[in-house]
Amino acid sequence: MAGTNSERVLLTEGPAVILVHPQLGENIGMVARAMANFGLAELRLVNPRDGWPNEKAQSAASRADHVIENAKLYETTEEAIADLNFVYATTARDRYGYKPVRSPEIAAETLRAKFTAGQATGILFGRERTGLTNEEIALADEIVTFPVNPAFASLNLAQAVLLMSYEWLKTSMASPEETSFQALEQAPATKEHLQGLFDHVEEALDARGYFRPVAKKPKLIENLRTVLTRPAFTESEIRLVRGVVSSLDRFTREAPRGAGAPENSRATKAEDAGDES
Repeated sequence: MAGTNSERVLLTEGPAVILVHPQLGENIGMVARAMANFGLAELRLVNPRDGWPNEKAQSAASRADHVIENAKLYETTEEAIADLNFVYATTARDRYGYKPVRSPEIAAETLRAKFTAGQATGILFGRERTGLTNEEIALADEIVTFPVNPAFASLNLAQAVLLMSYEWLKTSMASPEETSFQALEQAPATKEHLQGLFDHVEEALDARGYFRPVAKKPKLIENLRTVLTRPAFTESEIRLVRGVVSSLDRFTREAPRGAGAPENSRATKAEDAGDES
């Protein structure tokens, strides 16, 4: 699967994701995948409609096996949250202010603070079609809601889990600019490498009469040198460009690489001379 790397540390921490009466196994699997993407691992299922374990969930999880295989099954929401210290309920409906309503960012920061303090936390997600009931929301400490189009606020179950999981992982970053993956460092090109590139290109162009009229050659070379000797090049980039120039220098469209010796090659001419004799 693209993006997986067994050599990297697998993040498996954070709040429990609690799905209340989920319906389709495929949705549970996609939830597991979203959780794994952002480092969450504890999945709790309250009376899933199609039973558990579920082959469709396993397939849709796309190798988030550590989440699916360790999922815990409960009969009621009360049982699923009994050991937790703090719980959020997700909803997009108006709730008349009887519970504090937080944005995903604030909710994630709160969960991170409580997790760091050693508290067990969880996030309740409701049924695909109807969400959480008022009674189920009443079991939570606070509500988290997403900034969505008010006229089209319904989120797919996996989308909702993904959004909260994303916000959770962001709280572990040192700054907004930090990313999980960085470009591999490459050695910057030396002036010798840059000069070699310039000489290579200049010779190839000169052999083809590029520098015309002759009076403009010094200015053309100056412009070319300005472009090709910029300090941003790396050694590997220099090798790449020189490889391109060498290919253009040695092969033509009529006789590309791999097509055999061109008709005007020395070997062909020697064979023709032999035939005539």
